[in-house]
Amino acid sequence: MESFWILGAGRFGSLAVQRILARKKASHLVVVDRDVQVLKKSGEQPVETVEQDAIDFLVHYPGLGSEWIVPAIPVHVAFAWLCRQLAREGTVTPLAAPSVLDQQIPNSTRGKGGVLYTSFATFRCPDDCDEPDDKCTVTGEVREAHLFDVVQTIEVEGYQTFVVRSHQLAPGVGGYRLSVLWRLHEEARSAKKDILVATACRCHGVMNALRFNRRG
Repeated sequence: MESFWILGAGRFGSLAVQRILARKKASHLVVVDRDVQVLKKSGEQPVETVEQDAIDFLVHYPGLGSEWIVPAIPVHVAFAWLCRQLAREGTVTPLAAPSVLDQQIPNSTRGKGGVLYTSFATFRCPDDCDEPDDKCTVTGEVREAHLFDVVQTIEVEGYQTFVVRSHQLAPGVGGYRLSVLWRLHEEARSAKKDILVATACRCHGVMNALRFNRRG
């Protein structure tokens, strides 16, 4: 039985629950949200609920590694989790994603705290896109590359890039296994440069940067 951790019980978290249950009948779903009122709505579904901050849950709950993490909160989950893990070993300083990236990725948009968003789309995508391998659902245009590959090949002086690929789990629902985060931590903690962390599917992505100074 596959396990899914839905981080966030709002609109997108609720859609994730419905669509995963519809596609994967024999599944164990855990919905995590710090807002008990929002979380109560998930109690109507055959899921386990946890009243806790999503990143706190991810940091402290050990897991097996095979669990699917489904981010449904307005936070770059992989980056936030990595910062928390690295902070146990040294000093973590969040950085604005380097400005040179704005010209190297498609349709870049800046958010608070220097976060950088990227997308092949110039429009709002349907929330039930099934992310076909070779073309855009809306326009039918051939996709010449996957965004997670595009981001991975970008080289920025003074930075080492780590990309977490988001896999399609159900229409409009993406995620990655917990073991992917473990590998991210293991590789990032040994980085000799500043760190650029990206999470991306075939069409959309988010990027953050940090500086890590290990104690001792």
